[in-house]
Amino acid sequence: MVDSLRLISPFRFRLLLALLAVGSLPLIAAASTPAPLASALADDPFAPGQGAQERSSERPATGRVVDEPVNPMRFAPEERNMVEVDAERVDLAQVFDDLGDVATEWYMHVVTLANPFLEGRVPESRGMEIAREYIEFYFREYGLEPAFFDPAEGTSSDVSAADLEMFSSYRQPLTFRFGGARVRAQVSDAVVRLGELSFASRSDFTALGISGSGEVTAPVSFAGYAIQRGPDGYSSFDEDTDLDGRIVIMLRYEPLDEDGRSQWAERRFSEHSGLAVKFRALRDRGAAGIIMVNPPTAREGSAGLESMGRSSQFGPRQDIPVMQLTPEAADRLLAKLDPEGRDLEALQRLADHGEVTTIDFSDEQELHMGATISQSGARTNIAAENVGGVLRGRGELADEWIVLGAHADHVGYGEFGTSPQYRGQLHPGADDNASGTAGLIILARTLSASYEQSGEDDLRSIMFLAFDAEESGLNGSRHFVENPSIPLEQISAMINMDMIGRLRDQQISVMGVSSAEGLEDLLRPHFERSGLTISLTPGSSGRSDDANFMRAEVPAMHFFTGLHPDYHTPRDVSHTVNPAGARDLLRLVHQITVDLAGQPEPLVFTEPRRTRTRDRGYAPVRLGITPAMGEPIDEPGVPIEGTAVDSNAERAGMEGGDIIVGWDDHAVTGMQDLVARLREHEPGDTVRITVLREGERVELEVIFRAE
Repeated sequence: MVDSLRLISPFRFRLLLALLAVGSLPLIAAASTPAPLASALADDPFAPGQGAQERSSERPATGRVVDEPVNPMRFAPEERNMVEVDAERVDLAQVFDDLGDVATEWYMHVVTLANPFLEGRVPESRGMEIAREYIEFYFREYGLEPAFFDPAEGTSSDVSAADLEMFSSYRQPLTFRFGGARVRAQVSDAVVRLGELSFASRSDFTALGISGSGEVTAPVSFAGYAIQRGPDGYSSFDEDTDLDGRIVIMLRYEPLDEDGRSQWAERRFSEHSGLAVKFRALRDRGAAGIIMVNPPTAREGSAGLESMGRSSQFGPRQDIPVMQLTPEAADRLLAKLDPEGRDLEALQRLADHGEVTTIDFSDEQELHMGATISQSGARTNIAAENVGGVLRGRGELADEWIVLGAHADHVGYGEFGTSPQYRGQLHPGADDNASGTAGLIILARTLSASYEQSGEDDLRSIMFLAFDAEESGLNGSRHFVENPSIPLEQISAMINMDMIGRLRDQQISVMGVSSAEGLEDLLRPHFERSGLTISLTPGSSGRSDDANFMRAEVPAMHFFTGLHPDYHTPRDVSHTVNPAGARDLLRLVHQITVDLAGQPEPLVFTEPRRTRTRDRGYAPVRLGITPAMGEPIDEPGVPIEGTAVDSNAERAGMEGGDIIVGWDDHAVTGMQDLVARLREHEPGDTVRITVLREGERVELEVIFRAE
């Protein structure tokens, strides 16, 4: 389905979905709107245009609820009702008129937030700051008041956080630890040269992000895969290998079979391919410079030269030059160095079969290599800011709260959270999560208008929160929950919108419907009137900002239109979203919020019932980690974004940024291995789990409690 849409020009967006959707859903009349604000919606702000209303007037406004939970991370509906349009002749003005104001405005916000000028909205980028300014502008425009104390003014312990008069800032600053290292580096000069043979920076070679500044001229050695100890006694070194003062060429990954796949792992690579351990093994033997080369026959792993940003996560910073050479450039270099005339593939085959350890080439031929690298800081604390605004309630419910949230950040140029082939490419993040941020802005407008028009005496206050640093471990929402500007116990419900931009076949997933007593019963009439097919999941997926509220025992829901092949890739662009679908989802969220705002009694948190689904395959025990979004960064295993509060993982000392690589005597190369190990245990068992932390192996003891 998605592949067929990519044939349409970006300037024609997703017309076929939009044209379909505006003709398929009826206007929800005020008579069907729940109390207490039905009168405020007499003029439905979510109505499509007149033409679309005429085409849909005979269709019933019904919805369907799917009670059997599905794995949210596998929820990926397919579009079943595509219509062809003449993209060269379609009347765009008529399309947007038919979509209506909300859909048109929402699409405008998505296009703006997913513009390449905003650099993928990664924390600490100028683009993310522009996004925050944009969100704050509209919060102010729609009359929302500041949600935080101004940190410059400080706070007083005798000031109640609920005293809105003391709030003077729309920003909540925070810092977070990101995987142990975050390096901003620029190469101003780099060289690799052997006599008259020179190589071109960026096409033949590149300096890696962990490289030190400086130059070295030295003889060259080849160290195979630079693996100190592998299975069955494999080693790239002899006991007396001495690389002191030499530049070492090393192969990435690990020994490959005849098909170019790992000999030691069923999928991708084993823990022995880790680069940080390899670099340390070379430095321990005195290497003065390192040149990494991809094995020419490898079928998996990265291809091409690495970016500075991605390669800065390959381990601790070195104090020697560390370069990557292309296989073709390495062949030209070896033609000058190896008296036996072997090319890189021939040397790789020897290393694959364990038939060679270190080869020292002639001391008479010295390679000159080096780089001048300016660092903006090898920092572990990254700065971010949540943006928040308040719609004041009134009457006896004014001191109680509803929180509407969406994360505004994305993954920038793919330095984390993406598959290796996308590193260094701009990730616009239209669906993830310009879509939810745009929805937050829309609801700021529609709910402000509803409150102004409502005659209700008692309404809860609403806090709108655009979280930062979600993609790097739910950091913005975690900071808010740990440092709330309003008492958490006064929050009746949190509603999270993360990836709401790809409605297909009228299907959405709503998670957290059992996080409060009676919540599902309250929601069901809204769902049945929505015109949507809604899959209900009792608890949180653990992978978005609602999870932090639920861990703090705040009832929380997550609205989600599903995964797609463009998730966390450079293809998540604004012309692939569905404005009509977003409009209808936002109508539903608006009406639910209105209902929650006027309920006489607050929701009471309850631990969502645990369910088994067809595809989740849960084990008898639970570790309590949030796996990182995307593939491991050049290390096999399971990367961790964070751990659940008081979980088995947290008690054992696991941290965000760790990579699980071992379980007792078993290697863990991915989630399948981890789930297989979990299924083998019962509450009361104790296991040894090995993690990589900043390039070092750390062994942790995990005691499985019943959870």
